[in-house]
Amino acid sequence: MREALLVDGGGPAGRSGSGHRSVPHTADLRVEAWAPTAEGCIGELVHAVVGSFADLSGARIVGERACTVLAVSDPDLLAGVLEEVIYRMDVHGELPVAIAFGAIEGLDGARSVEVRFRMADAATAEVVGAVPKAVSLHGLELSSGPDGWTCAATVDV
Repeated sequence: MREALLVDGGGPAGRSGSGHRSVPHTADLRVEAWAPTAEGCIGELVHAVVGSFADLSGARIVGERACTVLAVSDPDLLAGVLEEVIYRMDVHGELPVAIAFGAIEGLDGARSVEVRFRMADAATAEVVGAVPKAVSLHGLELSSGPDGWTCAATVDV
């Protein structure tokens, strides 16, 4: 599994390497990310979302959690991972400090990926912004291009 520590992202999309940024959006959170791989891009987007509302630097680690995300398309795979993060926050009070992926598998539109999260107790994180409630299915993007992978999502806060 490839692991991505959730650390600060860099400059605008299109640059080499990996990074993320938030972009202006009315009332919700719109984030973009980029990386050499699809898995890295999704990891960057997860970091952007979590970093928009929580400082995890002092949070207590509570363990690792794993899941398989199934989807009918790459954008749906992105949404599934983000929905898993929101679900684990809402139901279990945990936030990811690191994320690891198996290879994205599937053909003919069906996609799956194994995801492993290193989780922290959300109660020990510092809240620094509006907490996400859901992933909007409008405007989801996950695609490859000449500079690697890019993705974007809008999160209801």
